[in-house]
Amino acid sequence: MFWSALQIVLLIYLGLMALIYFRQGSMVFLPEIDRDYRASPTDIGLPFTPLKLTTADGENLDGWFVPAGTKREARGLVVFFHGNAGNIAHRLDYLRMFHDLGLATLIMDYRGYGKSSGSPSEQGTYRDAEAAWLHATQVLGFPAGRIVLFGESLGGGVAAQLAAKTHPAALVLASTFTSVPDLGAELYPLLPIHWLAHIRYDSLARLEEIACPLLVIHSRNDDIIPYTHGRRLFEAARPPKQFLEVEGGHNDGFVFGREDWIRQFDGFLQPVLP
Repeated sequence: MFWSALQIVLLIYLGLMALIYFRQGSMVFLPEIDRDYRASPTDIGLPFTPLKLTTADGENLDGWFVPAGTKREARGLVVFFHGNAGNIAHRLDYLRMFHDLGLATLIMDYRGYGKSSGSPSEQGTYRDAEAAWLHATQVLGFPAGRIVLFGESLGGGVAAQLAAKTHPAALVLASTFTSVPDLGAELYPLLPIHWLAHIRYDSLARLEEIACPLLVIHSRNDDIIPYTHGRRLFEAARPPKQFLEVEGGHNDGFVFGREDWIRQFDGFLQPVLP
C-alpha cells in the first residue's frame, strides 16, 4: 500500500514537471486574453500614427507612434514594452503620462499579440524589440541618446535584453521579475523550476551588461511580481540608478499617486533628457 501511494505521488510529481516543461509557453504568454483594440490614443485626445513593423524573421507587428508635438519639440522617445497579457490598447494611461512629460512614444504588440502576426516566444520578443529599435532610430530618426526603453512586467525582460545590446539614454523596469525561473521557483517551491525553465527573461543577468541610467519601479503590494524582485534588480545594477516605490497592485501601481509618479519619473529623466 505504501509503495502504491508513493508511486502515485511520484507520477503526479513527474506529471507536473512535464506540464511545466512542455506548457510553460502558455503559462508565460497570455495573448488571447484580449486581442481586440477597444480604444486608441484618439480616445484620450492624442494624435497617433499606426505602425507596421517587420521583424528580421518576417513577422508583422502592429504598433503606434504617439508624437509629442513635432520630433524637434519632443524631449525624447519612449519605446514601450508591455506585459504578458492584453495589448497596446490597454496602455493608454502610460501614453498620456509620457505625452504630458514632452515624450513621444513608440509602442507595439509582440508577435501573437493584438493584431501582430505569429506566436510569442522569448527569442521572438527579442527580435520584435530589435525591430522597434530600428524603426525608432532609422525611420523616426531618434538618436540612441534620446531613447528611453520602458519595460512593464515581462516587458522589462525584453527591454533589459535590448538595453544590453544598444546604448539608450535610460532604462525603466516597472514591476519586473528578476527572471522567469526565479519567479517560478517561488510559485512552485517543490519543483526544480530552474532546471525545467527554458523561458528565462533573465533581467538580473542582463544588468551586468547595462551601463545606462536605470529606474526600477515596484510596489510592496504587487500581487503578481513580489516587491523583492524589484529590490534585487536595483541592488544588482550599477549606478546611476534610482528606485521608485509606488502604491497599488501589479497592474495599477502608476495610477495611485499619479502626480508623484510623474514628478519622480521626470526627475529621473532630467539629467539625460532635460
